[in-house]
Amino acid sequence: MSALIETSYFATAVLFILGLKRMSHPTTARSGVIWAGVGMALATLVTFLHPEIRGQYGLMLLAILIGGGVAWWSAKRVAMTDMPQMIAIYNGMGGGAAGGIAAVELMRVAGDPSLVESHGHLALWLGVLGALIGSVAFSGSVIAWAKLDGRMKKAVRFANQQQVTLAILAAAVLLGIWVALATPGAFVLFLFFLLALAFGVMVALPIGGADMPVVISLFNALTGLAVAMEGFVLDNAAMIIAGTVVGAAGSLLTVLMAKAMNRSLFNILFKQFGPASDETTEIEGSIKDVGTMDAAVQMAYADRVIIVPGYGLAVAQAQHKLWEMVELLQERGVEVSFAIHPVAGRMPGHMNVLLAEAGVPYDMIFDLEEINNDFETTDVALVIGANDVVNPVAKTDPDSPLYGMPVLNVDEARNVLVVKRGQGAGFSGVENHLFYRDNTRMVYGDGQKVVTDMIASIKTL
Repeated sequence: MSALIETSYFATAVLFILGLKRMSHPTTARSGVIWAGVGMALATLVTFLHPEIRGQYGLMLLAILIGGGVAWWSAKRVAMTDMPQMIAIYNGMGGGAAGGIAAVELMRVAGDPSLVESHGHLALWLGVLGALIGSVAFSGSVIAWAKLDGRMKKAVRFANQQQVTLAILAAAVLLGIWVALATPGAFVLFLFFLLALAFGVMVALPIGGADMPVVISLFNALTGLAVAMEGFVLDNAAMIIAGTVVGAAGSLLTVLMAKAMNRSLFNILFKQFGPASDETTEIEGSIKDVGTMDAAVQMAYADRVIIVPGYGLAVAQAQHKLWEMVELLQERGVEVSFAIHPVAGRMPGHMNVLLAEAGVPYDMIFDLEEINNDFETTDVALVIGANDVVNPVAKTDPDSPLYGMPVLNVDEARNVLVVKRGQGAGFSGVENHLFYRDNTRMVYGDGQKVVTDMIASIKTL
């Protein structure tokens, strides 16, 4: 039986790795998710045969039914605009599960210190570290979910916040060392977990602006690491490998996202995200608007158009109409491309998922590094729903909160059309200087309605 369990866990690990590999490209991502899901199902089923279960099948089935039922129901009804907060809360559940496993094992050791010998001192240390990391990922992800869902302010700051955050971390680490060395009672364990959860909250509270994708990726990495560490505690190969893969992928993604935001990891962990924005430079020029007919004419008679989607596209659910308009432009011989900023939307890859849902071919979608130099030779840049990621002030004003963040060079296009509901600032709260440029025209209205009107106008030309 032991050989069957270990072989199944090995097969699970292989399926996880192959699934993650296939997720690295849009054309194979769907099958990658299925492969990883099969691996998870295999690991779950074979766990029923594990000798440590001791007949607790009823509780296992109940947990699977409740968790699986809630996940199925929520995933079926979630809107595309709510996908980022769903990812955040699901990720938090993984960290919370790892922390829960650690709590149970640490309570067992506290009740019977002789178990330290059977578990091993290394496993105990890893259990404590996993408990800390998992708790941080859980509470931080909950705060991220609340912000994305509009249940909290985008950024919450107070005096000496960084010092308080570091003090909580130091206290949690000291208590963790005590737990690992002296296996204290329930009260100390409770205080340890309370401080770990509080640190996660404090890390997420000041986050605002375009930094949200970075922190979601960071918490995802922490969840993976916590699961891997608890896998060592339980001597579960599937958890070790799955957690390591998720942790490594999340860590790499965090580094890439931080680079896209021009931030160091130290800055992400210990500095305030998205500082409050006070305009320090006077905006030159004025906002000029244009009707949908004129905007459609500009694109229809252009040689090249680059479309920059953002979160507003998801809110308007205009991706299908947008692709319909692109097909009309292509029929007229217009070369159309899509430019995606690494932190466009509210989570990594948000815009890619949105465009894939509408059937946009992958070879028409380009990352910032691939397309940024092409804007200066582009006739029309159409910005629909994006804001902070096209703000040229990030390149010019050292006093701006966005300064140093790589942005799409939309301002370099010959003509810029911006589809927007109103004149409000972006998610960071910074006024967008692009709107005041001489080559920019605003097309006000709901994204889906505006694109629908553009389609009608193009058909009449």
